[in-house]
Amino acid sequence: MAQTLTAELLLSGYANGIFPMAESREDPRLYWFEPKLRGVMPLEGFHLSRSLAREIRRMPYHIRVNHAFHATVEGCADRDETWINAQLFDLYDQLHSHGFAHSMEVWEGKTLVGGLFGITLGGAFFGESMFSRRTNASKIAIAYVVDRLRLSGFTLFDTQYLTPHLASLGGIEIPREAYRAELARALESEGDFTKRPLPSGQELVQRMTQTS
Repeated sequence: MAQTLTAELLLSGYANGIFPMAESREDPRLYWFEPKLRGVMPLEGFHLSRSLAREIRRMPYHIRVNHAFHATVEGCADRDETWINAQLFDLYDQLHSHGFAHSMEVWEGKTLVGGLFGITLGGAFFGESMFSRRTNASKIAIAYVVDRLRLSGFTLFDTQYLTPHLASLGGIEIPREAYRAELARALESEGDFTKRPLPSGQELVQRMTQTS
């Protein structure tokens, strides 16, 4: 894209089913993407394995929402290759300050050890990226996001692409046209990512076990 991307244009892109990525952190250019097969996490199809359920019940970590958004994005970009460049960092910070971008964070004491961040628009949550510095930290973050979306008026959890990691948790791919239809329905509703209190690990597992 030749023009400088603004936060408003970014939200418009999400509403139209496209999202931007850079080829690398050093590349200042951004490109729009709209995969033929779109990764989504069905909110009623999340796979909570017995081992993950056990870990969440004993909850060795502390979960927080939007406590360290920028640090969460930094954690997601802290890898050999990343599509998050300086312009995207700035745009995500802008969207966060206006209530459109959120982080689900996993803390071990005072150390951020995992999490994910995404953009919300209507009843859609556009998951951008995740990271994990402890075993299962990103899986725990996804479980908490799914639980929150289920209870807060959301109908779509867009993961953009499907990875083996997401597939193991119940993620699937749907054709572009099916995604557009789900997105249109989601944009007609209004989710609220920040309203509900965080449940304990025991509460989350009990709720997911009852609805799965």
